[in-house]
Amino acid sequence: MKLFKLFPLAFSFVAMAGTACHSAPKETNPTNTTANATTIAQKPADAAAIIARKQVPILCYHQIRDWTAKDSKSAKDYICPIAVFKSHMKMLADSGYHTILPDQLYAYLTTGAALPTKPIMLTFDDTDLDQFTIANPELKKYHYKAVYFVMTVSLGRPRYMTPDMVKKLSDEGNVIGSHTWDHHMVSKYTHNGVFKIIGKNGKITTRPVDDWVTQIDKPTKKLEEITGKKMDYFAYPFGIWNKAALPELKKRGFKAAFQLADKRDPVDPLMTIRRIIASGYWTAHTLSSSIRASFK
Repeated sequence: MKLFKLFPLAFSFVAMAGTACHSAPKETNPTNTTANATTIAQKPADAAAIIARKQVPILCYHQIRDWTAKDSKSAKDYICPIAVFKSHMKMLADSGYHTILPDQLYAYLTTGAALPTKPIMLTFDDTDLDQFTIANPELKKYHYKAVYFVMTVSLGRPRYMTPDMVKKLSDEGNVIGSHTWDHHMVSKYTHNGVFKIIGKNGKITTRPVDDWVTQIDKPTKKLEEITGKKMDYFAYPFGIWNKAALPELKKRGFKAAFQLADKRDPVDPLMTIRRIIASGYWTAHTLSSSIRASFK
């Protein structure tokens, strides 16, 4: 069961309108173009220049399924009913939005590289199976691509994606990002933690643990083995970050990291890129209004 709170963040994991449909916008995939590869290699702009650029709307989804009697009022913010999700995607397409991927966003933020008209990024957190079975086929109708931030502890478990599904999403041109092992909050990581183990006889033993290895290094390596691609992007569990985490993520080679709706860090805006939760309560009209109001 997941309990959630909308803006500015946070959810916890327990283991976790347009009337006439326009023609589907053509997908823009910059990863195979020399121009974009060259742009990304250029020296990034400074923090002030990055913050000065107009923000690109980034939506965050979790579960795509119909509500049940067991779902709490707060959880429903993070559970988007299937018909609602479809109306969201149709509104985006009818409104002329084009999905972009993180490399495009990075190039735009760091060098001012051009983006398609009305760019938007779609992201999905936590590896839920319905992201593969329901969301991905719906996105394909509009030639949309997305970013899937994967929590590796859930891979292969009931109601979650398998490694083969993650690889298929990657092979189809979507981007896979790191989202820790089991959704442990980044702001609480330590290099010298202690893990308690309670045996069958009730005896407690302890062993040292490095959260950065457990939550970041090992899961990232696993995702790279599954996809055959480097993990360049990270999403914070609960959307929560702290300054101490930023150099740790950069040291591990992440180019950018995504939070939820808090202000960006003035020194490291690439490590604190904003997203908003696309609430299950929102109609397509409400989502359209929220996009305009939240990203300026």
